[in-house]
Amino acid sequence: MTAATSSAPSHQIIKGTLVTDGEVVEDGLLAIDGDRIAYAGTADGFDPEAFEGFQSAIRLGVPSGSYLIPGLIDVHCHGGNGGDFPGGDEASARKAVEFLHRSGTTTFLASMVTAPREDLLRGIELYVKLVDEGLVAGIHLEGPFLSHARCGAQNPDYLLEPDLELMAELVGAADGKLATMTYAPELPGAGALVDLMTSHGVTPSLGHTDCDDATAAASLAAAREGLESAGFDGVSSLPTVTHLFNGMPPLHHRAPGPVAACLRMAQEGKAVVELIADGTHLDPSTVATVFQLVGAANIVLVTDSMAAAGLSDGSYMLGPSPVTVSDGVATLDATGSIAGGTATLLEVVRKTVAAGVALPDAICSATAVPAAVLGLSDEIGGLRRGLRADVVVTNADLELTGVLRNGQWLDQ
Repeated sequence: MTAATSSAPSHQIIKGTLVTDGEVVEDGLLAIDGDRIAYAGTADGFDPEAFEGFQSAIRLGVPSGSYLIPGLIDVHCHGGNGGDFPGGDEASARKAVEFLHRSGTTTFLASMVTAPREDLLRGIELYVKLVDEGLVAGIHLEGPFLSHARCGAQNPDYLLEPDLELMAELVGAADGKLATMTYAPELPGAGALVDLMTSHGVTPSLGHTDCDDATAAASLAAAREGLESAGFDGVSSLPTVTHLFNGMPPLHHRAPGPVAACLRMAQEGKAVVELIADGTHLDPSTVATVFQLVGAANIVLVTDSMAAAGLSDGSYMLGPSPVTVSDGVATLDATGSIAGGTATLLEVVRKTVAAGVALPDAICSATAVPAAVLGLSDEIGGLRRGLRADVVVTNADLELTGVLRNGQWLDQ
């Protein structure tokens, strides 16, 4: 279980610069009532006498110049601090959960990788349990229906063409907890796979693909139509793109491939693209360019983090595959392919801002947009009255100084 310092007082007041929903409130104030936000706005607009219980609220001191931002949300995350989600080991997974919460990622999906059927089912069973405990928001399956040509760090031995019986078994085992799934649209049967996903409220995420522009565009359109027609409560109607640029052919002026289609669909507000803006997976200028082209509302920042996130260089595992981290870059021992990220989501936000993206935009793509992807905008992703009291406190350099999750301060 994620550690908390102690039972927090039921009424808390925190002052600082609020950054939420694309806006900055310089002289801001948050009033926390239990596990909910009672007020978020300017300090001079808050009257404690108008809010029951706040006349004697605890006023928490944070350093001058602190930012107060919503709890960060990662929809593509394989672990951290030596803990690993793809392995399906409970102790390892809980270690990662605790680290991620304390690092400021208060909500995330447990991402698995391509693996044998029995390993996938074992992992799903574990993460259904952790979702029920309120520790994990859902499950992301990165495979196994992916391209051999663009498998990256995925183990090619377990890649499959779309198998509807297996997919139905995975969906059934997940009991409504499977949130997103990465797939390659060019594989035989991918259309039926997308139909099956959307009919069960699973968001298709195009990725690890060698497809052309037309195939990507048609598949994203079909995914969007399927999600809209299914009409599941709490499920976004927008498909996503798994780590844009990575795991797909590069954009070429005579063979644009999936990148061009994904950018167009995002710019039109018909898809959301993931960016691993950690300085390793993408050049900073690429990150800034995508923000300028499609806008923060159509981008979700992710870590693709693995067990080494938060730790030093060394040897680690990504599911069944050995990985070596050198100078903060994780690579697969067998092929040398980049094997996930080693940054926290707050570090990704910091690097995104350093790339030239405006702070409110970077925060939006790490909070409000992923909340919308998960269909949880009425619960998390912003600092607004009634939302869950998930707050990350940083200094002016976006370095972490405190994390409030469900109204509880976490040990740092």
